[in-house]
Amino acid sequence: MSSKRFTITPIRFLPMKKTLPLVALVFLSLLAAAEAQPHNQAPEQSDPEAQKVLERVRKKYEKHKTLEAEFTLTIELPGQPKEVQKGTIAQEGQKFRLDMDQQSVVSDGKTTWVYLKTEKEIQITNTDPNGEGGFMTPRELLNRYQNGDYLYAITGKTREGAKALTHIEFKPVSRRSEYSKLRVSIDESAQLVERIIAFGRDGSRFTFQITRLTPDKAFKAGHFQINPKNYPGVRVEDLRM
Repeated sequence: MSSKRFTITPIRFLPMKKTLPLVALVFLSLLAAAEAQPHNQAPEQSDPEAQKVLERVRKKYEKHKTLEAEFTLTIELPGQPKEVQKGTIAQEGQKFRLDMDQQSVVSDGKTTWVYLKTEKEIQITNTDPNGEGGFMTPRELLNRYQNGDYLYAITGKTREGAKALTHIEFKPVSRRSEYSKLRVSIDESAQLVERIIAFGRDGSRFTFQITRLTPDKAFKAGHFQINPKNYPGVRVEDLRM
């Protein structure tokens, strides 16, 4: 995460390298967390009951070839006013598209486009399968869970209206992680992710609330690509090696 071959202008108050992993969690963290016990840790270090919940959610998500989610992202940084942003994220295999108010990140699995709307700039890079670029790719996020980089356990159950939520906390094994913990709330009746809260080591907090989930949506050709020719007046920075 610290290696930067290029600079991505951040959403106001929020670096993109934090935004992308957080929203990608909707589609990837739960699918991978219960897939297998961490390779480098004893199985009892993660909560078996939490794993059962995650396994049910994983199976629910795995049934779908594509997923699209509408969300709100509440950003709380020390000494700054709270900010709420809305967006959508779509996923089909290794392809993904993240659209927010000030920027979009799109990947067809080989090429990644970052469209900075305010700056009227499109940055083009090779999609990094090892996550060594300016932000963590969904594939790298998946690998981190498979490699046992997080431990998880149920921390409580609550009701919000008609929904019964189970809260599972993920803690990174490495102290170098930018997050101290992730709290995932699951609607067990629907077997879907309701909310994700990421706690930064710097005192920041990011709350990702899913407002609508659309499975098996048929996306138009080119949905997971950006053609700069369709954005007249936009500066293009081709940073592919």
